[in-house]
Amino acid sequence: MSPHERPFRFGVELQAPFEGRTWVDSARELEDIGYSMLFVPDHVHSPYGPIAAMAAALSVTTHLCAAPLVMAADFRNPVLLAKEIATLDVMFPGRVELGLGAGYNPLDYSRSGISMDAPGQRVSRLMEYVRVLRLLFRGEECSFEGHHFRLESVTGLPVPASSGGPRLLVAGGGSRLLRFAGEAADIVGVNPSTAAGRDSVATFLDAMPSSIDAKVALVREAAGERWGDLELNAWISTARLTDDPAGLLGGLAEMADTPLDEVLAAPIVLVGTADQVVDQLVERRARWGYSTTCLPQPAARSFAPVVQRLAGH
Repeated sequence: MSPHERPFRFGVELQAPFEGRTWVDSARELEDIGYSMLFVPDHVHSPYGPIAAMAAALSVTTHLCAAPLVMAADFRNPVLLAKEIATLDVMFPGRVELGLGAGYNPLDYSRSGISMDAPGQRVSRLMEYVRVLRLLFRGEECSFEGHHFRLESVTGLPVPASSGGPRLLVAGGGSRLLRFAGEAADIVGVNPSTAAGRDSVATFLDAMPSSIDAKVALVREAAGERWGDLELNAWISTARLTDDPAGLLGGLAEMADTPLDEVLAAPIVLVGTADQVVDQLVERRARWGYSTTCLPQPAARSFAPVVQRLAGH
């Protein structure tokens, strides 16, 4: 199956429960609306820890999947994380995915006292991390000697219910990381590079369509024959149903000195009427292959009509 033909899946990055509701009630509501995924962020400042939050959500739903979006390879030993994720997969077969990244937020490092290495070092660590997880998810005794990690006669337990372990999502915006994701991941989060800072104009400009064209081309080239098996994930920064997209985004386009139609076409932006948003998502799947969409929590309820029209199609 080509990524362009994959059915749409929708998820929400749930930071905390909806106002006036519990965490488990919020998870049930997402499933009732028609969302396929609950994504839990993983930052020092995030309200909840992802493993416990995922387990609680999975325990009260029947088909909702859960994933961290994303765990930085610097923050957890891969042997111990593999055990936690495999345990979830045994308890909730096929409903767990694992999002991984190289770490990008300086505050996560400074607040936790973890050293933030240069970007190249962090990407190299992530690459080894994925290799280690793949070994452990086999459930066989293995050893590994790398630059960042060393395993000696360890068996990954429990053996995941999913063959080869839960699907791995690798997200990033730099060329080296995107190439690796194309080679090794099951799901690729094709994002703008945050090298200049997540809220910088340069980061925003790196999300414009021409930049995404180049990023997806890198992933496709690296994937080779695997391209048809990959799923592409779009993380949405700005999502709003409105009859006046120009009024909402005009100032942002002016600040970035970018035409409004380019801003509206950027895959981190999802703004317009319900019909316009549906058309945008169909066009983005055809152009780039994005079939999974991660919405911010404030948009979860208002986007229900879009989810119900497109999910599974």
